Amino acid sequence: MMQSHKIANNQTIVMKLSRRDWHKLTFGGLASTVFKLAQQRVDAQSIYNGVLIGMQSYSFRDMSLDEGIAAMLELGITSCELWEGHVEPRELYHPDNREHLRRWRTMTPLGYFRDIRNKFDRAGIELSAYNQSFKDHFSDDEIERGFEITQTLGAPAITSSAQLSVVPRIAQVAERLGVPVAMHNHSRVDSNEFSSPAHFDEAIRLGGAAPIAVNLDIGHMVAANHDPLAYLQANYQRVVTLHLKDRLRNQGPNVPWGEGDVPIRETLLLLQQEQWNIPANIEYEYTGSDTMTELRRCVDFCKEVLS
Repeated sequence: MMQSHKIANNQTIVMKLSRRDWHKLTFGGLASTVFKLAQQRVDAQSIYNGVLIGMQSYSFRDMSLDEGIAAMLELGITSCELWEGHVEPRELYHPDNREHLRRWRTMTPLGYFRDIRNKFDRAGIELSAYNQSFKDHFSDDEIERGFEITQTLGAPAITSSAQLSVVPRIAQVAERLGVPVAMHNHSRVDSNEFSSPAHFDEAIRLGGAAPIAVNLDIGHMVAANHDPLAYLQANYQRVVTLHLKDRLRNQGPNVPWGEGDVPIRETLLLLQQEQWNIPANIEYEYTGSDTMTELRRCVDFCKEVLS
């Protein structure tokens, strides 16, 4: 696989990773190695004492893509995990429009996605991942196209609120193209969803030699009564990105940071202490005053912890 990425002086590096390389990365340092080579983000402005604080653009779900980019710049955030809802027409998410969405995904010219990449490039914001949530109802063409879109956007990985049953189909494309797919956990208990460490293990097993990884949501993991710190310490090499949020245990609600049971502070300090190259992405989901006010609080929380 050939893949190009910008470095600090705006030149470009090209990597070629073989299937054997990806097998090694998946089980022996995927996150630290992939992101050290693929992003070279030493110039990112939202690195606070060694920890990259980014944004899941779902946090700006009440804004357009352009408004979200402007908001990130206002917040001083220069790393983004791009939510599919800022790329695809959200009106097509209604079940009645499923076939229209399928056609949109497979037929939209790649130039549309290059234009989105250019917007981020002009803003000086790097994409840590594209969030494409593969489900059982995705056709093989849709899955393949998700990878093409990711590569066109210049993102080095996919994060996905996928279903376990679709992992083998995802893995076939991920292995062939050498693009990591990091599975995202929620708290709901469903045998076909990701809500526990065992589900991550099963996905990696199903993926075989493919670069199947983890997008660890520490808030949802706590709500499902699991320990995200223990998981991160034992599996940091598999973790491509983190989602930061606060929730209560026992399927409790999202709450303002510091009011729940999630060890956000301890997680940030662990990243800093261990110098793991894992983006910590803020995902704003609780009910607050307004998006920008609450996101400033989240960013300030991270800065204070890491100062």
